[in-house]
Amino acid sequence: MVDETLIASLGFDEADVDALLKGAMGEDTGMEGLLSDQLQDLKPGKLIKGKIIGMAGDDVVIEVGLKSEGLVNKEEFGDEEVRVGDVVDVLLETLEDETGLIQLSKRKADRQIAWHRITDSTNEGDVVEGTVMRKIKGGLLVDIGVPVFLPASQVDVRRPGDVGEYIGRKIRAQILKIDVERRNIVISRRKLVEDERSAAKKRLLEKINEGDIVKGVVKNIADFGAFVDLGGIDGLLHITDMSWSRINHPSELVKVDQELKVKILNIDHDREKIALGLKQTEASPWEEIEAKFPVGSRITGEIVSIMSYGAFVKLAEGVEGLVHISEMSWTRRVNHPSELVNPGDPVEVVVLDIDKNKQEISLGMKQVEVNPWELVAEKYPPGTIIEGEVRNLANYGAFVEIEPGIDGLLHVSDMSWTKKVTHPNELHKKGDQIKAVVLEVDQEKQRISLGVKQLSEDPWLHLIPEHYKPGMVVRGVVTKVTNFGVFVELEDDLEGLLHISELADHKVDNPLDVVKPGEEVDVKILRVDSSDRKIGLSLKRAQWGDTSAAGGDDYSGGGQDFGPTRGGMDDHGAMGTDKIKF
Repeated sequence: MVDETLIASLGFDEADVDALLKGAMGEDTGMEGLLSDQLQDLKPGKLIKGKIIGMAGDDVVIEVGLKSEGLVNKEEFGDEEVRVGDVVDVLLETLEDETGLIQLSKRKADRQIAWHRITDSTNEGDVVEGTVMRKIKGGLLVDIGVPVFLPASQVDVRRPGDVGEYIGRKIRAQILKIDVERRNIVISRRKLVEDERSAAKKRLLEKINEGDIVKGVVKNIADFGAFVDLGGIDGLLHITDMSWSRINHPSELVKVDQELKVKILNIDHDREKIALGLKQTEASPWEEIEAKFPVGSRITGEIVSIMSYGAFVKLAEGVEGLVHISEMSWTRRVNHPSELVNPGDPVEVVVLDIDKNKQEISLGMKQVEVNPWELVAEKYPPGTIIEGEVRNLANYGAFVEIEPGIDGLLHVSDMSWTKKVTHPNELHKKGDQIKAVVLEVDQEKQRISLGVKQLSEDPWLHLIPEHYKPGMVVRGVVTKVTNFGVFVELEDDLEGLLHISELADHKVDNPLDVVKPGEEVDVKILRVDSSDRKIGLSLKRAQWGDTSAAGGDDYSGGGQDFGPTRGGMDDHGAMGTDKIKF
């Protein structure tokens, strides 16, 4: 006798109880016909059919035609509705456990059915769709009816930083490999994306033309620009084609996944490369540039960038001009633009030149002011005597500040009539206050030539020829000995040359054998050349003891004796001369 109370306590309804009671009384319930086929060769792991006959707590009671029923946890049904009387596929795990019940699995049965369905209906290379379940070692687990493996390298064309961001997403992918024995399937989303992009790329390249305005999505940003997906092929939007205004980095203007309207600038079909422009979708501010900023006009702009060679000034949106460092000041020597301006400073400039094709404008800051060099020629005509400070020294001369920002050059050749100046520091040093005369003004080259020696008369014109005449014997000091002769200082800043042939009556190989530097000697003047500013001397002729023109040389005396000069003969027989003040 069947205990009806016990059966009802298991959760069966009246119909179920009625059916079970009929079965207990030997009546036909129909299960024998349904399940009789699967009773043959029944063993664990076999896929069988069962009938839901009720609930036992969280378990579903399923009859499979054996002496005992099986239990399946309700969770294995997922969202599927559990209804008594439904026939379901289950997997037999054990024939009977310690509780006397058969262990069944609905989930494993579903997977096995799905596996067979997948392997029977799909092949390697087919496209499938599924949901990313979770992240596992080396990639992702995707449910396409059965769990399949998606390697991280096959997730996308560009490997994402974290493949976990795909969890929960529905994806389409291509089957790479099916291993029936191990029941493994490997899929690739990347392969599908590449194939689809390749086909879309071909269609796109056939459809688009240079000059077209198209839509795209920013996929990647680099320092030099952004890559925009046009729907099958990426185009490069270079930073210089992003905006008419200056930008330092593409991220200032665009971001990843942003949709843009861009213009096709160039298509390289052989290399499958496309150059894009964003600023070209708007009118260029350079179109009427000559009318907006005519050459010679004054404009107020803003310093936007400083380089070693100059400063860039923003004149309008998308329009910048360059003030070269040489165009910043008439008089000040600017080593770096930051000495005068800083980014953000307002500045008044004059337009010097416009190159519309290169989109370049040359500007000047100094042109806003009066050029002081235009007044220099009037203020300092040649012959003007000035006083100034030695501002700098060079090998060839000294720079003297005439007024702030205006320097004149005192060349070494214009420092002394008589002294051979090899470097200006022999006479001057930085900071010295000196008096000079203006020799020449070159307004175009902005140069002023100065002279110091021109403040006094050239002694070679009158003084030296009058005080030093051929035939005179004078005393001097040896200052320098060379292989060709000896320089003798006759007085301050005045030297004569004693040639090696005039040292002694015999042949002299080394002048040091006859005289030494610092030694006083009596020499005879052979010639005074005012044009070449040279005095020729002779030691051997002074020692002959007469003043005649010996040796047939012409000393401008025609061989006659020279009378005594001012001062007469000294104790050594040399003629004395009054010193000349140069």
